Amino acid sequence: MIHTPRQSLPRRLAALLLPSTLAGGVALTLAACAKPAAPPSVAPPPAGYSYPAAARGPVIDDYHGTAVADPYRWLEDPDSPETRAWVDGQVALTRSVLDAVPQRAALRARIEKMWNYERFGAPSKVNGQYFWTRNDGLQAQAVLYTASSLSAEPRVLIDPNQMSKDGTVSLAGTSVSNNGKYIAYATSDGGSDWRTWRVREVATGADLLDTVEWSKFSGASWAPDDSGFYYSRYETPKNPLEQVNDNQKVYFHKLGTPQTADVLVFADAAHPQRGFGVTVSEDGMHELLSVWEGTETKNRVWYRPTGSPTGRPFTPLMDNFDAQYSYLGNEGDLAWFWTDKDAPRGRVIAVNLKDADPAKWKELIPQRKETLEGVTAVGGRLIATWLRDARSVVTLHDTTGKELQELALPGVGSAGGFGGEWDDPESFYYYTSFATPTRLYRLDVKTAQSTLWKESKVDFDPEAYEVKQVFYTSKDGTQVPMFIAHKKGLSLDGKNPLLLYGYGGFNISLTPSFSLSKVAWMELGGVYAVANLRGGGEYGKEWHDGGRLKNKQNVFDDFIAAAEFLHKEGYSSPAKTAIQGGSNGGLLVGAAMTQRPELFGAALPGVGVLDMLRYHLFTIGWAWASDYGRSDDKEMFPILYGYSPLHQLKEGVRYPSTMVMTADHDDRVVPAHSYKFAAELQRVHKGENPVLIRIDTRAGHGAGKSTEQIIDETADVLAFLVRELKVGE
Repeated sequence: MIHTPRQSLPRRLAALLLPSTLAGGVALTLAACAKPAAPPSVAPPPAGYSYPAAARGPVIDDYHGTAVADPYRWLEDPDSPETRAWVDGQVALTRSVLDAVPQRAALRARIEKMWNYERFGAPSKVNGQYFWTRNDGLQAQAVLYTASSLSAEPRVLIDPNQMSKDGTVSLAGTSVSNNGKYIAYATSDGGSDWRTWRVREVATGADLLDTVEWSKFSGASWAPDDSGFYYSRYETPKNPLEQVNDNQKVYFHKLGTPQTADVLVFADAAHPQRGFGVTVSEDGMHELLSVWEGTETKNRVWYRPTGSPTGRPFTPLMDNFDAQYSYLGNEGDLAWFWTDKDAPRGRVIAVNLKDADPAKWKELIPQRKETLEGVTAVGGRLIATWLRDARSVVTLHDTTGKELQELALPGVGSAGGFGGEWDDPESFYYYTSFATPTRLYRLDVKTAQSTLWKESKVDFDPEAYEVKQVFYTSKDGTQVPMFIAHKKGLSLDGKNPLLLYGYGGFNISLTPSFSLSKVAWMELGGVYAVANLRGGGEYGKEWHDGGRLKNKQNVFDDFIAAAEFLHKEGYSSPAKTAIQGGSNGGLLVGAAMTQRPELFGAALPGVGVLDMLRYHLFTIGWAWASDYGRSDDKEMFPILYGYSPLHQLKEGVRYPSTMVMTADHDDRVVPAHSYKFAAELQRVHKGENPVLIRIDTRAGHGAGKSTEQIIDETADVLAFLVRELKVGE
């Protein structure tokens, strides 16, 4: 997910979909067997498919007096011989089906050709030195470059392609020291959320001996004198892929010392499910500690003047967990924060760090009809990014909050970035839309003039496509926006293949963005639709609240209503409709296909949260309870049980052709969700259409995949859709 300029820790974690193996568990286990002795029990295979045997064990859990069977509990162990054998069988079956699709080779060749284009990340600038990423086209991972000016010849600073033979070690975070001498950089191995931080000298490109391990959900913030940096980490796990992530702590790493000598800066043993991050202000005078708990969009902010890591303790600044507060920048003791306190769509306030009495807070940018998605403090200005019906609008303000100008954007799309230093007159931002590959602009902050810096050249004709935004009515009468993209001249005869995408959760907004896989789909004559469901952040806190906890069914109703609208308007029909979503969107697809199986011809639940009764028992899953609730809550259990995709599969139902998608090293939404759902779906499904599971290796929740992995996955998805929706027939 692309982070907005306002990268508050709770929002950032929401995008992650988190896990946790809590001691004690949610339910009383009446009978359990990690490796059940029961003989394999599988449904009679549909014609032409022989699904790998999946033993059904005797595990039964008691949830508040309701007995719930969990026959595939053994699939929660990703490395057991039984699980590996089942995975190997599923991989072989899926490959035999996909590789036999006549169009797959041509599809892959076309996708690879399209993907072979130069692309860049927006530059950042520290102490006069520029840094940006570039991929020459088919490189496995983007490379970090640096230059003394935009016109100077750039040189390679960090090339993650040299760090692994298979291209699956990725650059997962960077932080340049204040004087520009060093860069702390984090790498992810095989898509894992775990990060290893190292330090490189910018001038020479040589690494220091410093190594920091077992960091997760953390950046690096340098001390004012560049002697070291603050970071957050967990204790060394015994099982990195499944173990609960709790008791996060903040440390200070001093350059030239081993990690064992790092100074503990902050911890809170009384609240193991709280997380922390320290930010040092740009002027080096202040340190702010953000305290978060799960993906709840509320946090605390504590403060202290800069000093030694073991200096004076942090004192509460905003300490009531009553809203979300995101530090933007400061002039002296006056700091600016984005907050949704008394403003569900967001506003900007000024707070005196030495006297934080809420009665003395000053509102700079008030709440508007649009949602205030992000704010940065650059070049003496506050740059605000708004969402107007899920489309970007950008305004520039002075430090009193007065609006100076609205930035002219190229069209209806998404804009972001706008990073930079307070005394630097330039910033950089990206712009993209469904039919516009990413463009990067240099912004003169004082004049608000934009200059195109880099533009990706992709092998497709944007003029051949059209994009529109519509509003449709959901089950309860709510108006929901949706983007629809397709080739021009589309006939609304109900015969077009349709791919409907959604997310609907964790205050995350879906805005227009360019996707080569979706362009390839539209080249085939497909319609691509993105529904802005409740649970997201498109209209602020109220929209988010309308799709979480006891309101979660609204998300599924919104998605189902989107499909019904598209069918009614003649864009497609049930047999020609596929649905897709990842992570929380995988839950969305799983719930929609189990509630309304007759409405869809194909389903692609990716890395989904599919077992709603046990999701909180793995890695960071506990943190999602702010959106889902938990099954150990007597009030929430029937709600979760009522839509949990794994538990709502029914015997004898013809489900859509399904390709579940996961990765065997996903340490965010553990693959057991997908494994158990696929095993049960294969057992109960009645029909000759397939139920497959595509399992990536050397991959995690999605981030950090190599270019080759992405191309292969895209080819498999399109081949599956062409086959099951009879595209072109």
